[in-house]
Amino acid sequence: MPHVEILLREDIEHLGYRGQIVRVKSGYARNFLLPRKLAVIATAANAKMIEQQREALSRREARERDQASQLADRLRTVTLEFERKLGEQGVFYGSVTTLDIAEALKAKGYEVERRKIHLSSPIKEPGEYDVQVKLHREVTLNVKTIARGEGGDAPPAAESGS
Repeated sequence: MPHVEILLREDIEHLGYRGQIVRVKSGYARNFLLPRKLAVIATAANAKMIEQQREALSRREARERDQASQLADRLRTVTLEFERKLGEQGVFYGSVTTLDIAEALKAKGYEVERRKIHLSSPIKEPGEYDVQVKLHREVTLNVKTIARGEGGDAPPAAESGS
């Protein structure tokens, strides 16, 4: 059986959204999606269960979207600041990663999963950055992040007056 239809129990990037029935290779389903309980097999025997799950998922989806919107409204005013030791070329010895950002948000009282924070690459130079946080597939915002050298060195963007 080269392909199998499954019902997604979670949003999976580049595959589909929770509650959606998708067709995937059987090995991907058997070895990854099913053991991690990210999906269930969509068969005729469990079609009724799938419909009930879809209704429950749509209610849960609406509730999660509302919670994400409320969290986004509170996060819009947050500014994160990081200090790192600078090297001679103006590059940090230790970069600012998604883990650092998640921990800083947690310290301020906001619970955001690390995988919901999107950085194209770790922050390695001083400056102001807009870090994208995807709280829900329909709720995305940018969190202002300032990275500066140890001792409070102002980021180059702030020195130039921009």
